[in-house]
Amino acid sequence: MSAGLETFLSGASIAPGIFKLRPDYRALLMAVEGIPTGPSDTTSETLLQEAESSAREAISKQSVIEIPHIAAWREAYKSFGAKPKKERNSLESLMRRAEGGLPRVNRLTDIYNAISIKHQIPLGGEDLDKYSGHPLLVQATGQEKFETCSAGESVTELPPAGEVVWCDDAGVTCRRWNWRQCTRTALSEKTTRVLFILDALEPCFDSALEAAADELAKVLGSLSSDVRTSRRTIRAA
Repeated sequence: MSAGLETFLSGASIAPGIFKLRPDYRALLMAVEGIPTGPSDTTSETLLQEAESSAREAISKQSVIEIPHIAAWREAYKSFGAKPKKERNSLESLMRRAEGGLPRVNRLTDIYNAISIKHQIPLGGEDLDKYSGHPLLVQATGQEKFETCSAGESVTELPPAGEVVWCDDAGVTCRRWNWRQCTRTALSEKTTRVLFILDALEPCFDSALEAAADELAKVLGSLSSDVRTSRRTIRAA
């Protein structure tokens, strides 16, 4: 376990107002370093195929929006004014795409997308070498900058006041809690250090959150003996 990673995670915080919206919210943050670079490979492809099968099986039993954790996140989105029919949490978006085939992006993104679906937990990853300062989950003031792409062009958006956003010192890293990540800290084939964020609401138990993190750490650890991880769970006091 790296002391540097532990120090980074110790600086992460969640504004009290977030827990007023959802007292049941928990964020498991996992910082990882020493990951070998590389594109999508057999490891990520196998995980994605397993995730696609898992998603199809789940959807065959109930509609996507009836899956308990997805239903909870749809309600959470309503709590800060988002429209869950239009603006879907990352887990729901992946589940809807899985039936026709998940995107193949790069090894790290493919791995965390697969684990997100398998464990039914929203999961995102940020390139730590492009990160500035510590992670902070807040409700936007309307002045924070979010870097993204639209029609192939780089654009900067200002999330509306009240929207739940993850930030670092340079701006918003993820809009609407776990809806869309910025381009600045996106993972690539060259990424070697990552901050993963796993989000949980009731009825997702802590044990399920830890199981997802355990599998993520195991898969990344299998890539190289140089991989080091540290994790921290933040919840309401």
